[in-house]
Amino acid sequence: MRPHILFPLFAEVSALPGVGPKVAQLIEKLAGPKVVDLLWHLPSGLIDRRHAPTVADAEVGRVATLTVRVEGHIPPPTTHRAPYRVRCADDTGTIDLIYFHGNREWLTKILPVGATRVVSGRVDIFQSLRQIAHPDYVEPADRLDEVAAVEPVYPMTAGLAPKTLARAVAAAVERAPDLPEWQDPAWRDRQGWPAWREAVAAAHAPESEADLAPLAPARARLAYDEILANQLALALVRASMRRLPGRSLCGDVRLQSRAEAALPFSLTPSQRMAVAEIMGDMAAETRMLRLLQGDVGSGKTVVALFAMLAAVEVGAQAALLAPTEILARQHLETLQPLAAAAGVRVEVLTGRDKGRRRAEVLAGLADGSVHIAVGTHALLTEDVAFHDLALAVIDEQHRFGVHQRLGLTRKGRAVDVLVMTATPIPRTLQLTAYGDMDVSRLTDKPPGRQPVDTRTVPLDRIGEVAEGVARQLERGAKVFWVCPLVEESEAVDLAAATERYELLRERFGARVGLVHGRLKGGEKDAVMAAFANGGVDVLVATTVIEVGVNVPAATVMVVEHAERFGLAQLHQLRGRIGRGDRPATCILLYQHPLGEAARARLAMLRATDDGFRIAEEDLRLRGAGEVLGTRQSGLPAFRLADLDAHADLLAAARDDARLILTRDPDLAGDRGQALRVLLYLFERDAAVKYLRSG
Repeated sequence: MRPHILFPLFAEVSALPGVGPKVAQLIEKLAGPKVVDLLWHLPSGLIDRRHAPTVADAEVGRVATLTVRVEGHIPPPTTHRAPYRVRCADDTGTIDLIYFHGNREWLTKILPVGATRVVSGRVDIFQSLRQIAHPDYVEPADRLDEVAAVEPVYPMTAGLAPKTLARAVAAAVERAPDLPEWQDPAWRDRQGWPAWREAVAAAHAPESEADLAPLAPARARLAYDEILANQLALALVRASMRRLPGRSLCGDVRLQSRAEAALPFSLTPSQRMAVAEIMGDMAAETRMLRLLQGDVGSGKTVVALFAMLAAVEVGAQAALLAPTEILARQHLETLQPLAAAAGVRVEVLTGRDKGRRRAEVLAGLADGSVHIAVGTHALLTEDVAFHDLALAVIDEQHRFGVHQRLGLTRKGRAVDVLVMTATPIPRTLQLTAYGDMDVSRLTDKPPGRQPVDTRTVPLDRIGEVAEGVARQLERGAKVFWVCPLVEESEAVDLAAATERYELLRERFGARVGLVHGRLKGGEKDAVMAAFANGGVDVLVATTVIEVGVNVPAATVMVVEHAERFGLAQLHQLRGRIGRGDRPATCILLYQHPLGEAARARLAMLRATDDGFRIAEEDLRLRGAGEVLGTRQSGLPAFRLADLDAHADLLAAARDDARLILTRDPDLAGDRGQALRVLLYLFERDAAVKYLRSG
């Protein structure tokens, strides 16, 4: 249950004064439906109204707060579209207040001739006369204190007035209760941070540009609170995993030795290290939860095979879950010859397997004669039962929900979990998204991988690129041609895959194939198979080919509108070529003019093929939410923390969370009780249920 003290913050925004249904709808669209969402909606700028010069000294282009007399009204002629002017002055000069579509009755009421008024707004100049268009404030002189000296500026949405939002935020801040202190007192003193409620109030009342910086005391405090909630939640999940009864899977390596003898190459040093780490986890009495991350083509499937063989060596079974049928069948191709050399039976199960074939696989899984299952979501269906599943390998976890991972592990007893990803994850994201896992990294390139020559070419030279493709096809090469959209969109002028396919087909005939996300699985697989083995030599595709497609004969990759893709995505695409024994070329076509970030991305791709370095740069350029695509990947969406600016705070929070659970695993002490409030405040409610006493 959420603590009572937080109830005011989790009320609907419509509970705030002045927030009716229409305004509530707009606030929900902008920040979220609850009062607490307004606390997390921090200012992005400020307007300083403390500059209070005379009219003569008012600087053009700057916001000024002036005390003036109203001299006269100059309404526009009825036939004219000119603005309504109110002439004002002080002892040093004259200034006009400008109102477009001004209402004469209202203006004469708030600005009566002869009255003294305080006006505030940006000063401009027109025909050598100073003016302020639509002043932000017009107040009687005795209400000067009602003109905000420094006013926060918030990110906005259409239809919501800035003053309406500011009033709602002020009311939300007013509602914020004094919460118990969950931070370590010595750490907080060392950082010079305010208490939580003071931090919220200060973050919404910046006095200068310095107060808007990510490391300003109030903002850093709130960011750390959010990160600590994330790290504590992950640590609780991890601790609960550790408490689950596990089983020791300690094989005699006979099957692994046979498979290794059948390998056409030696394992790389980092593959050996990863295998050793995984074997150590599997031999322990606790359940394994390990992330295996390696760049495109670094040999993760082979490492996973050794883990699966270790399970088979003790008489148990293993399963490999892949997000697409193409990937599942590709894993099967890699595993089958090595498993056969070890005398181990591997079968594939996808949505396409029906009838007798499916029945045979299900029977083999149930009686234990199928040792390793490779499959898609089809492995998760109710009629799939294992004789003794001991290891689940999950490829590209961010394509699956957590419940799907659990769905597979429930089909066995004390199942160890190995998660694989070919998307190199920056260390900071690794801590926030996969902090509940141990991590193994494959950093070496497998022997025989060809370096890829990466070139950037402006789109207006696409004709020359097509000529180059023709020459490569004559030499027996296969070519990927990637477009960002499936069909032409009026809003976004990008080369559509369907249109590019038609144009290339006119030139190269039936040798051109098309694959995109809207094709049915069977159609997609047929085109991919023709590209890998048959008559298709140019594959026009959207980014569906990004992960896991293995065509050793493909040596050319053309990416249209490369400036529209993320760094990690371009690196993944480039990883589709250079898998055979011939040199490979990646051509990144870009549209002029290039923005600064796009230029930096393309330069980085030309400079390195190190996926981990690229991932760190991608995080720096795009921010955490974009890197893996927060919505798709299940990554936490941070509202207050900036993982680039707050990287040091992340490391501190991880250590803090570990120490907290070492000292008080049930969060039963005074600080522990306050930390429970923190978890609920940042909606990490699910983590609380992992507490033994909670």
